[in-house]
Amino acid sequence: MDFHAEDIVYQSPNGSPLLARLYRPTGKGPFPAVLEVHGGAWTGGDRFNNVSIAEALAADGVVVLSIDFRMPPVGQYPMACQDVSTGIRFLKAHAEEYGSRADWVGGLGTSSGGHLILLAALRPNDPRYTGEGDASLAFAIACWPVADPLKRYRVKKAAGVTRFVVNHDAFWPSEAEMEDANPTLILQRGEDGPKPPVLAIQGTVDDNLTPDMTSGFASAYAAAGGKVVFESFPGQPHAFIPGNPTSSASVRALGLIKRFVHDSVGG
Repeated sequence: MDFHAEDIVYQSPNGSPLLARLYRPTGKGPFPAVLEVHGGAWTGGDRFNNVSIAEALAADGVVVLSIDFRMPPVGQYPMACQDVSTGIRFLKAHAEEYGSRADWVGGLGTSSGGHLILLAALRPNDPRYTGEGDASLAFAIACWPVADPLKRYRVKKAAGVTRFVVNHDAFWPSEAEMEDANPTLILQRGEDGPKPPVLAIQGTVDDNLTPDMTSGFASAYAAAGGKVVFESFPGQPHAFIPGNPTSSASVRALGLIKRFVHDSVGG
């Protein structure tokens, strides 16, 4: 399916425009829609990080809004969470205009963006993150997510991997926030909140995360009553889809993502 891509301003906090790339299928809708959040350890990257994922979805009949969000040194947590919430509400408010439906809006995030999407899915009404309007998600897709930022921080700090420690320290005010805004611990604490269907994707040779981080989140999600599909990809590193989008593993992963999106809104 053909699609059109363009950059738009989805909000202007303090008068500074934040851009998003909108991908719109040109066929007849309504189409599912996805708010896409990039990775980069909460401190780097932009709306072009996951072009291969966004274009694959758009070509399969999915509206995608890939957002930029505020990062250090502009601001720390929870500023990025506020931008993700705004992005969700913006996409829902314009869903009909873009050929979708507000109740068909889900989220996809990679790495630290996976953390932000999971947090948005679990806490759509948290007053620290959201403004007026519905920020709930119909589904969530987390690719190699930092689903337990506190665990990642402590493990990498103990191992002397300074690049992770520096990025965590830049984004998170303290370990207390890493513990509070922690998707895995939110579930294990029994925090009330919605649990939309989740697809979690993880490579087995991802040295950015602990080996059990994504599977541990998936287990916690299922134990809390959520519907979750966990897919492991043998021999694949962190960010394997944008790193090599034509590999057999990436093609299989993209197929799973596309099918999950459509199935989540009733096919």
